[in-house]
Amino acid sequence: MEGHADASGTRTAHAGVAAPVDAPGACLREEREALEDGSLAAGATRAVGAGHRPRAEPPDPERTCFERDRDRVLHAPAFRRLAGKTQVFIFPDDHQRTRLTHALEVAQVATGIARSLRLNVALTEAIAVGHDCGHGPAGHASEDALSPYVGEGFDHAVWGADVVLAGLNLCAETSDGIRNHSWSRPSPATPEGEVVSWADRIAYVCHDFEDAVSAGLVTEDDLPVLVRERCGPSRSAQLRAFIRGVVEGTLVSGRVAMTADLADALAAFRACNYERIYLRPASVEQAVAVERLLGALVEHLAAAPDLLPAPSAEAAGWPAPGSEAAVRAAVTYVAGMTDRYALSRAEQWLGWDTGALVISAT
Repeated sequence: MEGHADASGTRTAHAGVAAPVDAPGACLREEREALEDGSLAAGATRAVGAGHRPRAEPPDPERTCFERDRDRVLHAPAFRRLAGKTQVFIFPDDHQRTRLTHALEVAQVATGIARSLRLNVALTEAIAVGHDCGHGPAGHASEDALSPYVGEGFDHAVWGADVVLAGLNLCAETSDGIRNHSWSRPSPATPEGEVVSWADRIAYVCHDFEDAVSAGLVTEDDLPVLVRERCGPSRSAQLRAFIRGVVEGTLVSGRVAMTADLADALAAFRACNYERIYLRPASVEQAVAVERLLGALVEHLAAAPDLLPAPSAEAAGWPAPGSEAAVRAAVTYVAGMTDRYALSRAEQWLGWDTGALVISAT
């Protein structure tokens, strides 16, 4: 398993590799930045002149600053934990989306749009893979649960950029796109950030409906007529239509936008999801129960910060029980939990019977 030696003094993974590579030389960062500058649209974000980080770092010899950001997010524990966090269903089955698969689908939609518009694909992907790293367990229910304990309120977009991913020392453009990807937030400073905002909504509207059909919450007949007529009945057709709508809308308007006909279809699709999936009585009942559980965990940890793991306690300055620092540290720790871990802590620390919280999809 040590590889296969050849006359050049190198080793190959397979014997008799037949695919030649006639590379004139390594295309390192500076050369690729020059190529990038010549190939991107006038309004696209260039790596040259960017890369401003909270803490100065020397540039990487091989990667642009935004490629480096993408890699840092992909290797971050917060990104891996998205695999255990709710997209729509707590404890999703093997085929339902998690926050992790959602982030990957957003990245696919966003980079597809960015390539067509000649925007910076690396920056787009970095924002996309990081955009939901601030989500707590159990989806948006965690925002309502944790907001009372945070003076500025708990917004997963802001929390992700300013707390969860702060240690990665990301570029200002990447952090801005993550912080402002939600439509309720100010407009991102870059067109790549705007693309991710559209890609996020396109991806979750389409895949959440598909998951709900598989779970028996809705049927394909519940698809809004406007969506069926303008996009088609399948997720792949819908994604193609919405992506094309952003590309065409941007080319017509000169800013990142979607054509009005497809924007209307997307709005109708989202409204259908809220009515039939997100706000159905069982979902609301479950969200309220989860909010109580997460709030109870925060209060328990704030009163007993010695239960916090050493790195969390040390980062908070080993806070005194009940102090503002203890509450903040408790929120940070609870927000980072996966669904399953949060339920297990409630069982162990609070004696809760959490089985009732994991309700049937139907």
